[in-house]
Amino acid sequence: MDLASVEQEEDTQKGKFLTFQIGNETYGIEIRFVTEIIGLQPITEVPELPEYIKGIINLRGKIIPVMDVRLRFGKPFREYNDRTCVVVVDCGNLAVGLIVDSVAEVLTIADEDIVPPPDVSRGRNKYIKGIGKVAGEVKLLLDCNRLLLEDMIEELAQL
Repeated sequence: MDLASVEQEEDTQKGKFLTFQIGNETYGIEIRFVTEIIGLQPITEVPELPEYIKGIINLRGKIIPVMDVRLRFGKPFREYNDRTCVVVVDCGNLAVGLIVDSVAEVLTIADEDIVPPPDVSRGRNKYIKGIGKVAGEVKLLLDCNRLLLEDMIEELAQL
């Protein structure tokens, strides 16, 4: 892909977010990080990983770690069902599957409709990059690069 094609692709993805549900909240992640959405796959547990890393899956021959976003955010575990999805994202050159309650839609949110998270949550919830305002609703926009700490990325890359 040449540079002009890459720039054009980035322009078409600008301001677009894949939204998904965790409990009652709607989260969004920039579409440029998303590579695909798949149904829940058989997960192989790997010892000595944090509780929110559920293990690894074999995605067409590629082994990728899967993270339960619900657990990552400190919410209680919920049984997986037919709406549970894995959003595969490219996070810091590492493919990671994000287990979410359900995928909603792709939204375009203009820059002027995105505000920084309130100060009260900055110290505690570092995964929220911004808050998108869409038709009177609030979408919590995730910072993909902060979902995994750097040392965790290195550890998972070795799986």
